[in-house]
Amino acid sequence: MDDKEQYARLFNDIDSEALITLGVILVISVLLIIASQRGLNWLANRLHGPMRFRVFALVPLTRLLVLITTLAIAVPIVIEPSLRNMITLLGAIGLAIGFALKDYVSSLIAGVVSAVELPYRPGDWIEIEGTYGEVKHVGMRTVEIQTPDDDLVAVPHLKLWDSAIHNANNGGSSLQCVASFYLHPEHEAEKVRKILRDVALTSAYLKFDRPVIVVAEEKPWGTHYRIRAYPVDPRQQFLFVTDLTVRGKQVLSDSGVKPALLLPDTAFYARNAVTE
Repeated sequence: MDDKEQYARLFNDIDSEALITLGVILVISVLLIIASQRGLNWLANRLHGPMRFRVFALVPLTRLLVLITTLAIAVPIVIEPSLRNMITLLGAIGLAIGFALKDYVSSLIAGVVSAVELPYRPGDWIEIEGTYGEVKHVGMRTVEIQTPDDDLVAVPHLKLWDSAIHNANNGGSSLQCVASFYLHPEHEAEKVRKILRDVALTSAYLKFDRPVIVVAEEKPWGTHYRIRAYPVDPRQQFLFVTDLTVRGKQVLSDSGVKPALLLPDTAFYARNAVTE
């Protein structure tokens, strides 16, 4: 038997009986998937607590098991179950899985790299492609970040290869916070600078062994002030910025300092600032 005849024997002869059998298998698998999904969802909606979510988790697992069983029954009907054919089939499946899981494998390799280089660790406050929050867990494939809105985001280590990793505290307890103030250009700058510094120094969240800096930057529409300071604990950063903003706004208002008034066409001022 030549090679053409051997490869021709990869598939069985599909007759009407085989087609009917495949159709029955397909219908049964579809019915099982529909019944399992509806049944498990019905059961989960009548449970409470952790058990409810465990039952919900069984829905995709059950569907996967049905699909695997269906393929295990249907493949021998279509392909002759010989050693040569099985090796050919498994090789093709392995190649397809390899292409499908290349990102998964890349994430695992990046996870090993992250364990050595330590770009982030539990307790760090990081930002990856717009997702900012505290690192809760560093797994083999993903890093879990809890955002300020209490969402748990799983980011694959694959982002290490082509994305910037912003680490706010880098394993330490010092995390710089910035509170911004936009003021009318007609004011006494040194007085405002002293007021904002005093606001930071009197905050209950301030870490006193770190510097407090007030930065001023002139803009076409007014003056932009920023308080740069450090809270006692990185998890207090939002309370700290809120405290600085609320008290700073109140003190500036009591001192007669007006906020900046932005006209609708701010681009006009930006253009004039460039030309002048």
